[in-house]
Amino acid sequence: MASTRDIRRRIKSVKNTRQITKAMELVAASKMKKAQQAALAGRAYAELMATMLGALADRVEETQHPFLARREIKVRGIILFSSDKGLCGPLNGNLFKIVTEIKTPAKYVVVGRKGAQFIARTKRDLLADFPASDKTAFADIKAVTEFMVKQFLEGAVDTVEVIWPRFRNTLVQVPTCMPLLPLSSVKDVIADLHSDAGVVEVPAAKQVDNQMIFEPDPAAVLEALLPLYVNREVFQHALDAKASEHSARMVAMKTAKDNATKLLGDLTLEYNKARQAGITQEILEIAAAQFAA
Repeated sequence: MASTRDIRRRIKSVKNTRQITKAMELVAASKMKKAQQAALAGRAYAELMATMLGALADRVEETQHPFLARREIKVRGIILFSSDKGLCGPLNGNLFKIVTEIKTPAKYVVVGRKGAQFIARTKRDLLADFPASDKTAFADIKAVTEFMVKQFLEGAVDTVEVIWPRFRNTLVQVPTCMPLLPLSSVKDVIADLHSDAGVVEVPAAKQVDNQMIFEPDPAAVLEALLPLYVNREVFQHALDAKASEHSARMVAMKTAKDNATKLLGDLTLEYNKARQAGITQEILEIAAAQFAA
């Protein structure tokens, strides 16, 4: 049995760990609430964009836009969202499992230091990496998206895909890989936007056709709207990833705090047993010395 001094030292260490994990849990819970609100705030915007695209769907020739042009896929372009910091449970590990399952040639743009380290360590083709700030700004994510879209338009990659932890709730974050470019059709974009917004019915173009006038012409509006859609989608995934990160970190820290509390109880019991055994041993030694005298 360990000495009472060693047990006291361990009890003090576990108490300090529990205090740290409790503080980290509270910080993560505060950030998680803000991140979840930001992730849900884009639904109304998505619904309005779907309505505008619905009005455009029957007015333009879709094959004219480079985002809608089909081509042979030789090299995949992947945007990977990870975290800058650890202590968020299996969140990053689950994302990296998806990456390891990709056997075809691919080039990566990574948001988050953990993802960049993994891509470099596994000797995959890393085009660029960006930091994952707690305050996810549209301008920062737009720079990521425009970099990858430029690679797509120049022919360096034949697809643009996003790997990120899809936020379901505080306890569930699903690692997801979603193709973004090339787009299949404008109507599929509408369905995707309504899916993100939580709307079941997709408004037909005829319902809004008489309510919208596009200047200078529908083709020019579509030319500007599709890049905005791509930027918006990647930004929404970035908000989703940040909400998932803080949720996973809060759960991980709460689990660590609960485990520390349980370990503290076991150590306290062990300490009391060791102290009682020491007292009993001293009494026996005194009694034996008295009889010997």
